Amino acid sequence: MRHPSAPAGRRTVLALFGAALATTPFLKPPRATASVAAAGLDDPAKKEIAMQLVSSAENSSLDWRAQYQYIEDIGDGRGYTAGIIGFCSGTGDMLDLVELYTARKPGNALARYLPALREVDGSDSHAGLDPSFPGDWRRAARDAEFRRAQDDERDRVYFDPAVRQGRADGLRVLGQFAYYDAIVMHGDGGDPTSFRNIRRRALRTAKPPAQGGDEVTYLHAFLDARVWAMRQEEAHSDTSRVDTAQRVFLNRRNLDLTPPLDWKVYGDSYHIG
Repeated sequence: MRHPSAPAGRRTVLALFGAALATTPFLKPPRATASVAAAGLDDPAKKEIAMQLVSSAENSSLDWRAQYQYIEDIGDGRGYTAGIIGFCSGTGDMLDLVELYTARKPGNALARYLPALREVDGSDSHAGLDPSFPGDWRRAARDAEFRRAQDDERDRVYFDPAVRQGRADGLRVLGQFAYYDAIVMHGDGGDPTSFRNIRRRALRTAKPPAQGGDEVTYLHAFLDARVWAMRQEEAHSDTSRVDTAQRVFLNRRNLDLTPPLDWKVYGDSYHIG
């Protein structure tokens, strides 16, 4: 089952987020430890784990590569949700993705839907998309160029900013993943439940390593703030992707997400390694 992955309006500032993140005041150079410099979530093996962890929550499967073709309306007010990270027709990131794909491959199977995607942005409407858009999405997913575009948009909007901010805060792999999973679900707009405001809420009670704080203490504060944010929306009220996954790794002091990893999401058990 696909679970909701983004609140309405999460894309209102995401187009600027990747570029702006590197210059925002909270991105101070970290007093990084050797372990932070040596290993991060962008290490290929760790990134694969991150994709599997998110897929367990978003798709109830570790096979994240099977999700390029995924598309459905899950009834969360965001229109169609699709692809490896839950691009939504109502939140702008699906539009960004199809624009990128079309810039790289004009005349593709989804290009003709660009006017409709611009019209439905910000709503749950399917106007101009039904009935053929889902089938064309699945057809496009057989194209390596479309899969590459999904990968690139995932990295630009979610993964790379999360890793940069995690490193700036002096966090190791688990902390960088906690940031990534939060941006995937909440985006980074100005609303109280956005990633940056979850982080600010955590900073009220703990400091990250880059500011002289204890990493475990800070990550508990961040996960507490994340749970608070999730509970503000009924669609996210099940907090097991934090409570029985990320918190489990943290309690075990597995700050580098070193396999074997065992966790549960929505009551389902998963294992890596």
